[in-house]
Amino acid sequence: MRIAVTGSIATDHLLTFPGKFRDQLIEGELDKVSLSFLADELEVRRGGVAANIAFGLGVLGLSPVLVGAVGRDFAEYGHWLNAHGVDTGSVRVSETLHTARFICTTDDDLNQIGTFYAGAMSEARHIALRQVLSRAGGVDLLLVSPNDPEAMLRHTREAVALGVPFCADPSQQLARMGRDDVRSLLRGPRYLFTNEYEAHLVQEKTGWTEDQVLERVGTWVITRGARGARIVSEDGATLDVAAVPATGPVEPTGAGDAFRAGFLAAMAGTGDREHAARLGATLATSALESVGPHYRVTGERLLARLRDTYGADAAAALAPGLEAVRPTAPLSAVSP
Repeated sequence: MRIAVTGSIATDHLLTFPGKFRDQLIEGELDKVSLSFLADELEVRRGGVAANIAFGLGVLGLSPVLVGAVGRDFAEYGHWLNAHGVDTGSVRVSETLHTARFICTTDDDLNQIGTFYAGAMSEARHIALRQVLSRAGGVDLLLVSPNDPEAMLRHTREAVALGVPFCADPSQQLARMGRDDVRSLLRGPRYLFTNEYEAHLVQEKTGWTEDQVLERVGTWVITRGARGARIVSEDGATLDVAAVPATGPVEPTGAGDAFRAGFLAAMAGTGDREHAARLGATLATSALESVGPHYRVTGERLLARLRDTYGADAAAALAPGLEAVRPTAPLSAVSP
């Protein structure tokens, strides 16, 4: 299966606050918030939702097409993604703007406060899906992940018009988009990806109930952190899949992106939603245990974790697809 991933490509500035955000919030004073958090650690890594998902798909042996907009500072990152199986030929390079920036602070409870600067991502709206398909020789599935809102709307409209099966992953952009725009993103996707908070936000933004959302999407995949994932089908059937326990310290940036990569890769290989969620959860934990979204895995390690969490039969079902796992090389850190 050839999968195209549209969305953000960014540099992540990841800070660690040795405390809890909630201790700094004063009840009754939330209309006048002025907070500063003294961070102990700073990691600067290359990321972006679309790049993270494409990286995960590439590591798992697929050849995803990355679609987004970057600055001229993308060259090294692009070469590294190429080395992990990612086709970057449809990435637009801005002549004037820097690659997008994500600045995120994580507290001891793994709560996060983040700010995203769009930069070159604002030019993604100029990328025509028809040209991407022509250059790539067609794709079997398109993932519309967080991006410039106009780009998300354009790529959704074009996917519908061209008859390309697509997935909706509005994620962080839900907070920015209005009712009509969010409804437009749900024009018949094969899958809708959200976390639990975003699942409620989808209903609030659209004004639709869960049943009404499911009437418009094929399958709703909801990640639930340490409680795993829930998959709800349009007929109302629900499947819960446990998370893979993490060992040692965890850092959540990119875990949801890794889940999506594992889920889509397993769907391409097995067509089974439960197997897909299990591989997604396993890859998500690999990302949790890494600082930044770029983890190092092997097929043997993934199989061992699948076996330990879900049993030998689950591991055996996914084993053939994991024979194609690509070795991952470290990506040099970016100077702050």
